[in-house]
Amino acid sequence: MGDSEAAALGHAEGRHVAASPATEHPADAALERAVRVIEVKQSVFASNDRAADELRARLRARGTYLLNLMSSPGSGKTTTLARTVELLAPRLSMGVMEADIDSDVDARTMAATGVPAVQLHTGGMCHLDAAMCEQGLAELDRVAADAGAAPLDLAILENVGNLVCPAEFDTGASANVAILSVPEGDDKPLKYPLMFQVCDLVLVNKMDVAPYFDFDYDRLRENVRMRNPHARVIPISAKTGEGVDAWTSWLYAKVMDWKEA
Repeated sequence: MGDSEAAALGHAEGRHVAASPATEHPADAALERAVRVIEVKQSVFASNDRAADELRARLRARGTYLLNLMSSPGSGKTTTLARTVELLAPRLSMGVMEADIDSDVDARTMAATGVPAVQLHTGGMCHLDAAMCEQGLAELDRVAADAGAAPLDLAILENVGNLVCPAEFDTGASANVAILSVPEGDDKPLKYPLMFQVCDLVLVNKMDVAPYFDFDYDRLRENVRMRNPHARVIPISAKTGEGVDAWTSWLYAKVMDWKEA
C-alpha cells in the first residue's frame, strides 16, 4: 500500500496517519539546503572578544591599566570616581572616559577634578564594546598629551548606566568593577546575574543610608558569592568617604601589579 493510500485509509477510519519523509516535496529539500542560518549575535561577540584581547595586550605593553566601571544610573559612579581621583591622582597618571547616550555632564565633572576626561556618546546604544573603547582611549591620550600629562597609568571607563548590556561586551579592560547602591536592594545579583559574574570587585555604595532601607549587607555578599565566589565586595560611601581607602588601595595594587608584570 502506498503512502497516499495509507493516509486515505487512516482518514477514513477516523485517525491520522502521517506521511512518510519519502513524500516530502523535492523543492522543500532543495530550499532547506539553500537556506543558511547565521548566528549573528554569536559572531558579533566573537569578533568583539578578539578585538578586546588585542586591545588588552596593547595596553599591557604600554603599561596602561584600563578599569571598566559599571552600574545602574544613580548608583554614584561619578561621585565614586571623584573620590578615586582625589586619592590616586597624586600617585598615578589618570584619565577618565565617560560613556553616555547624550550630554557631557559627567565629563565636565571629571575634568573639574584636574584629570584628562573625554565624553563618549553611544548614539543610543546601551553599552561600549572594544572598538568604541579603543577609539575613546585614543582621544583620551590626545587630551592628556595636550595637557602635558604623563602617559596614562590608569584609564577608567565609566560605562553606560544599566545592569544588562555593559556586562555582555568585553571592553578590553584589565578589570571590571560594579557599583551597587544600597537603595537598589540586596537582591540585584539574583536578578542581573551576568553583571556580577563578570566583575572582579563589587562596590556597595551609599552605606551611610543603609539604616533607612530594607538592605542586608551580609545577604548581599552571599548573593554575590552565589554568582561569583571570586569577586571581592567592599562597602563604601562616596559621599562620606567611608571605605574609599580600601577601594583605592585595591585599585592601586592592581595597577602596580599590571605595570610590573
